[in-house]
Amino acid sequence: MATTSIPYWCYNVPKNQWPAECPDFLVNLNERDQKLVGKLDENYRRLTWVEVRKVVEDNQLDRFVRVPSDLRRYHEYNAKLKREYGSVMDFVVKERLRWTDLQAESIASFADPATSMLPLSIFSNSLTFTGSAGDIKILYNDWPYGIDERIVHLVVWTKFDLPDDPKTEELTSAMREEIDEYVAKTFGRAVPKENVIWFKNWKALKSIHSVEHFHVMLFDPDPEFIDEVTHGDVPLSRKTL
Repeated sequence: MATTSIPYWCYNVPKNQWPAECPDFLVNLNERDQKLVGKLDENYRRLTWVEVRKVVEDNQLDRFVRVPSDLRRYHEYNAKLKREYGSVMDFVVKERLRWTDLQAESIASFADPATSMLPLSIFSNSLTFTGSAGDIKILYNDWPYGIDERIVHLVVWTKFDLPDDPKTEELTSAMREEIDEYVAKTFGRAVPKENVIWFKNWKALKSIHSVEHFHVMLFDPDPEFIDEVTHGDVPLSRKTL
């Protein structure tokens, strides 16, 4: 007896809500996302904290994927944002970061580096984390990966560049050291070192290209501390349930 295969766009959707045709937001998925969307949540295994650390340490960032139903919601919501805001980036800047411009305040406040007491490096495209607090914002990752639910996934957004080495296309050694120091000071005061890890996505994996950012993952942190550093932020994935 022949069996009828279920289209990938019908997975994790109640049968009485199956669309007759593939929704527009799922039409042009790459092969990997199409396979993931066409997988039952119950057959998906979340990465453990040990595995997450290994992924970052080995720079195998493409192993980070979303739970199938979350990936579906991610694509649906991004399609909505593109219709309403023109691009996901415009939405992030206007509604999530609430930055009226991307000019680093450290530069805007000191137009003449020759007369400033700040280090000259602050007037280049590569500012440091010692500039204005207004140049940095910590928010939840709106659509976190399929990882242990005790892991909190944050994104640190900056108005200044996080320069890559053009030869390796990875962060320069100097910037990596600065981020290490920033992460240790910001998160290490409340979370044990072994429970903190950070990474910057490869260019090919970035969903937002025009605003610099890197990711921080914390294993089982105190919720009050997360509230403090994110100023009470709530990820979109929770708001759109």
